[in-house]
Amino acid sequence: MPRGRDTLTYYGAYAALLLAAYLGRSGRDLRQVLYWFILIGLFLFVGFRFEVGCDWIGYLINYNYPIVTTYSEALATREAGHWGLILLLRDLGVPYQYLNAVTAGLFFLGLHVFARRQLDPLAFLVLCFPILIINMPMAAIRQGAAIGFMCLAYTAFIDRRLAVYVAWVLLGATFHSSILLFLAFAPFVVGRFNRENVLIAAILALPGLYLLSLTEAAGIAESRYIETELEASGAVFRLAILGLTGLFFLLALAPDWRRKFPDDYKLAAMGAWAMISVLSLLLVSTVIGDRFGYYLIPVQAMIFARIPYLSLATSRQFFTIMPYAALTFVFVVWTQLSWHFEQCYIPYRFGFG
Repeated sequence: MPRGRDTLTYYGAYAALLLAAYLGRSGRDLRQVLYWFILIGLFLFVGFRFEVGCDWIGYLINYNYPIVTTYSEALATREAGHWGLILLLRDLGVPYQYLNAVTAGLFFLGLHVFARRQLDPLAFLVLCFPILIINMPMAAIRQGAAIGFMCLAYTAFIDRRLAVYVAWVLLGATFHSSILLFLAFAPFVVGRFNRENVLIAAILALPGLYLLSLTEAAGIAESRYIETELEASGAVFRLAILGLTGLFFLLALAPDWRRKFPDDYKLAAMGAWAMISVLSLLLVSTVIGDRFGYYLIPVQAMIFARIPYLSLATSRQFFTIMPYAALTFVFVVWTQLSWHFEQCYIPYRFGFG
């Protein structure tokens, strides 16, 4: 492999996660210890990287030369949380790297709260690593923070707390306005869920997605993240995995899930339909579709991590292993062939330079 030495850090980290997931099957106490070790380790790995991630220079410029100079000006911006955080850290006199640490903290706080609702939090965490953790809080820190808030919103969705769900989404929007699309889930927090309403929600969401794709923020994202045909193909594969996950849930897992886990069935089913619907965004932009797909990966990881607890006859072991195999394949291909990965992630460095 041409990048073998440069990617060893990432492969080593991922191998350690897979080993932890395997060892965690031995017992609940060990799984609990491994979970906390992995959670803290991932936070340090992500939050205290140095000159790693495609957005490193862009956010460094924002930090050193912010477009706002007062908190009132920050509140007037579309993403007030991001700019307010920059002003706060600058007032505290801390270096730029702490912006990455704080946003990583927001991401992992939300991920942790949602993970603790899972039957196997450790497996959930491991399944989030190859795509979500590497691509979001390590390279797109504003959306990474927003995904943390989205995980908190998912937890409120499970608890049927409508006001709390809406509040978390709105707070997430102060870091990345794309999360506002998920206000479309709000009617289902306490309302009845059925296929007809899901279809209506998906149709109503599409105009909003199109309008958001025309905004200045989407334009910046497109110029920043579109790179090569290979990268566009990567987005297609990531969205395809989401779509297949949604289909697999609806066709194979939904009936048993509804009987055994009624509390979070509605979220899983809503997420599955959204995973299928997001494929339509490929007709608009692979970049925009990819960006919204990341919000659904925590639900995808929830589905994957729940497979061992569902009735799949003699196929359970195969379908338990399949998500790990598919994500590992995507991870290896991406790290070896992607120009984006080569430019943004290697070599990995830790600390403050």
